[in-house]
Amino acid sequence: MPADKRPISLRIALAQSPGVLRLALVRFTGQFGDGMFQAALSGAILFNPERETDPLAIAAAFAVLLLPYSLIGPYAGALLDRWDRRAVLLVANMLRAVLIAAVGVGLLAGAGETPLLLLALAVVGVSRFVLAGVSAALPRVLDQHWLVPANSVLATVASACAGVGAAAAVSIIGLIGTGDFASAIAVGVSGIWSVIGAVLATGFGAQVLGPEARTSARDSVVRAIATGLHTGAKAVWGSIQVTTAMLGIGAHRIVFGCNTLIMVLVLRQAPTDSSGMNNGLTRFGVAIGATAAGMLVAALVAPLLISRLGRPRTVIVGLLTAMVVQLALVTPTALAEAGPAAHRAHQLLLAGAFLFGLAGQTIKLTGDATMQINVDDTRRGQVFALQDTVFNIAFVLAIAITALVIPADGRSLAVVLTGAGIYCAGIVAIALNSRRARVAGST
Repeated sequence: MPADKRPISLRIALAQSPGVLRLALVRFTGQFGDGMFQAALSGAILFNPERETDPLAIAAAFAVLLLPYSLIGPYAGALLDRWDRRAVLLVANMLRAVLIAAVGVGLLAGAGETPLLLLALAVVGVSRFVLAGVSAALPRVLDQHWLVPANSVLATVASACAGVGAAAAVSIIGLIGTGDFASAIAVGVSGIWSVIGAVLATGFGAQVLGPEARTSARDSVVRAIATGLHTGAKAVWGSIQVTTAMLGIGAHRIVFGCNTLIMVLVLRQAPTDSSGMNNGLTRFGVAIGATAAGMLVAALVAPLLISRLGRPRTVIVGLLTAMVVQLALVTPTALAEAGPAAHRAHQLLLAGAFLFGLAGQTIKLTGDATMQINVDDTRRGQVFALQDTVFNIAFVLAIAITALVIPADGRSLAVVLTGAGIYCAGIVAIALNSRRARVAGST
């Protein structure tokens, strides 16, 4: 980048790049709708008095139903490096709107948990695909110099959008009343934002979002899909910094899955207040808000850490922070008895949600910047899709395994300490991975 352009502020850089603003709006509308949808789904299944669903069975269902997308994700990601990403964003948003509408109809019809979860998790899968497409397209509309701060700004606003969307869904359910009908209304409203995202995507010209190299041969597309996992994994392994980012993301998502199940089980013990609003859902909304607030702070902290420590050390700092939080703030939940001690433990758990949001988003922002900078455009979509697969597989397997050993009240010291151990293992793995650079430098 020419030296005379570097002093330009990020605000001016974004204003001079209308493609960035439109791409950001595609992300913001999608994440607002995602926040609404996920909160409404929680109200419909996890905290709905009409559905006395065993939370362990729900955790297992999430794991089983999401694994197929996790395995297919890298292959589908190859399309981001072969097809016009503008068309992908358009079609994916419309598909998400249709799936959300189907979930709403299912709720109104009183469908069982399994078909609802199957549809809902398809929505989640498409959402992750949209986010991967947006991330892969960002370097096409913004200079590399601004990728780290832009990622932080976009993640800040996107996290706020998701949090506000979740609050909107909780408010709708609170006004109408708990039950399938209220959740169906909230789900239906969330689908509007996918339609808006699709309309915004039509504003891009063909090929503006990449990829650079395209082929019209049909068999090459099929081959790219069939080899997507291998290609993405090879690209990750080829860059030590990208491998470090992926290790950090995977370790955090494993523990985050365990802690999510702990939080759901603990909050389900909360009684329903006299107004009929389920305290469990309200407190779950507070936990989501606390996590989102931590992610907002991460958007300010991550660029500072990256500029001073570098990307690999920033990932390690995020893992160390999360490990301390796991030991200091989640452990009391497993040890506290009923009464005031349990109430204090719940408050610590909410504080932990904020700090996990801060640490996890710092790792994620660092990983996004690393993949955008260190991976070429022809393979960037596959790497981001592989990252989403790491997110999903780590998350759902953690929930599934935890569901087999954790008691119904969510109190398990062994699970909490195992989470801390996983963070420690992630740090060790990163240290071993960094030795590849020293070995390569000495040869």
